[in-house]
Amino acid sequence: MKHITTLVSFLFILIPASAQNFAEHFTDSTLRLDYIFAGDSSGQQIYLDQLSMTNRWYGRRHRLDELPLKGNGSITVRDKNSGKVIYRHSFSTLFQEWLATEEAKHTPRSFENVFLIPYPKQVVMVKVELYDYHNRIMAQMEHEVQPDDVLIEHHTRQLPYVTLQQAADTTRCIHIAYVAEGYTEAQMQQYLDDCRAACEALFRHEPFRTLRNRFNIIALLSPSKDSDVSLPGKKIWLDTALGSHFNTFYVERYLTAPRLKKLHDLLNGTPYEHIIVLANTKHYGGGGIYNAYNLSYTRGKHFLPVVVHEFGHSFGGLGDEYPYGNSDPMYFEDTEPWEPNLTTHTSYPVKWQNLIDAGKASLVEGGGYLSKGVWRGQDNCRMRTNEHPDFCPVCQQALQRLIDFYTR
Repeated sequence: MKHITTLVSFLFILIPASAQNFAEHFTDSTLRLDYIFAGDSSGQQIYLDQLSMTNRWYGRRHRLDELPLKGNGSITVRDKNSGKVIYRHSFSTLFQEWLATEEAKHTPRSFENVFLIPYPKQVVMVKVELYDYHNRIMAQMEHEVQPDDVLIEHHTRQLPYVTLQQAADTTRCIHIAYVAEGYTEAQMQQYLDDCRAACEALFRHEPFRTLRNRFNIIALLSPSKDSDVSLPGKKIWLDTALGSHFNTFYVERYLTAPRLKKLHDLLNGTPYEHIIVLANTKHYGGGGIYNAYNLSYTRGKHFLPVVVHEFGHSFGGLGDEYPYGNSDPMYFEDTEPWEPNLTTHTSYPVKWQNLIDAGKASLVEGGGYLSKGVWRGQDNCRMRTNEHPDFCPVCQQALQRLIDFYTR
């Protein structure tokens, strides 16, 4: 991302267009797009895997052609006849994280990815783009979707769920679904207790506390055959609802759920847009990927701080603010991070200049896993340590803007 010269230009990545009318272009249904992202560090490819639909659309119905954050990839939907952009969505992926690993230098791999868009009324062109750490397009593909295509599978199967919180206005809210991982049928009550504890932990933090009534939250009842989750480092492989596991990229505490098709299959027909997976394990770990999912362990003293921190990633697009060694950096001096709480530019005005002017933030060097060259807004924050009780003012401002984007 090039140097941002005004705060306004940072808030939303826009394609100039008049306000979109949802009913003009879309039905009240969801089109699920399954892709395979494949390759290695020297070349990447995008393949269409499958299209399917479910009844009801639970995403936004306004600001359809805007992106609140750039992300590491995007989907752009255009009406084929007019060429008009009618929907955009941004995201990050485990595949792009993997490209920075040693394995990606010599072994090609493939990763599942699933995205949801409103179901179009007319023929559309869907373009998928992936960006590298310098904001350059690393891979892209475009394909046509005909809404009357007989090979678009209609999903009707639905698991039961419990509503934990109903939004004040369910037509302009943020839908969150909890998913059980590693809880057996007999442990469903424990899972629901964990969901409620996680909810209360999140809503103890601003701006979620003040804006609580803008969130609609359910808990999917997705029991596993085995209790706990897989620990490859200890040669333990279990039969769980999602097949999640530790040791992702050979990092002991990195817990992920790579089988995204299985995750979304479980969620078919339920009201969801953002996903929080709770893993019934005492082994510390988790992960959060922007607009993909948040996954957290539950049987330990850091459960609640971890689930809140990972939601900062998966929902808020916030970057980690702690150093983790300077090898294989993700952030560079010539490229401004898209994450709203990190910057590589210290000249006036910076991203959170309004907070600096108000005496609520500053520029503190160190963030994005680097000790030098990346700056954050305060010395400590929930995106830096488990012990800090709050999101810093920079993160709070970014989260509030995002919530407003989805609900106003």
